[in-house]
Amino acid sequence: MLDVTLHVLDVMEKLKLRRPIVVGHSMGGMIAAEMASIAHTEIEKLCLLAPAGLWLDDHPIVDIFAKLPYELPALLFHDAEAGKKLLTAGGADMGDMEFLKQFLVMNARRLGMAGKLLFPIPDRGLAARLHRITARTLIVWGREDVLIPPVYGDAFKKAVSKSKLVKIAGAGHAVGQEKPTAVLKAIQDFF
Repeated sequence: MLDVTLHVLDVMEKLKLRRPIVVGHSMGGMIAAEMASIAHTEIEKLCLLAPAGLWLDDHPIVDIFAKLPYELPALLFHDAEAGKKLLTAGGADMGDMEFLKQFLVMNARRLGMAGKLLFPIPDRGLAARLHRITARTLIVWGREDVLIPPVYGDAFKKAVSKSKLVKIAGAGHAVGQEKPTAVLKAIQDFF
């Protein structure tokens, strides 16, 4: 995780981005929070969309790496049918063997990197660094998130001093895809 975080900070430096707004979702949110905690004077504003990175024993996070394709829409979206259409580019039959083969290959590629960073438990010590974040921070969570429960939003809010938590009704973990207008409004209102 540290290597990825430092790489992104190096890219930011090479691009001569000065005190940018940094936005990240899920694993990207964990990386964004790491960036803001490590280079806390370099990030002016931070937006975390249902970030990974914490572990609460009383609220374990679902192991997405152990799930089958047909289980993912309900984990990622409040509206599982709409999520299925988004995940399958229009609603392909997740039980079709040809679809399943293609999905498993694509999913292995997508989750391969995430698995290296998040498996088995998405706790890489971020909780001990969140207090270092000085950026004005917006935390956005889908109120119906079953992958990473909204109580994690409360934990991020408590740990980051200049933060605001917005929970969006009718949205799951993929809050930005499920309720893009509400997410954009929350960002515009905060920043």
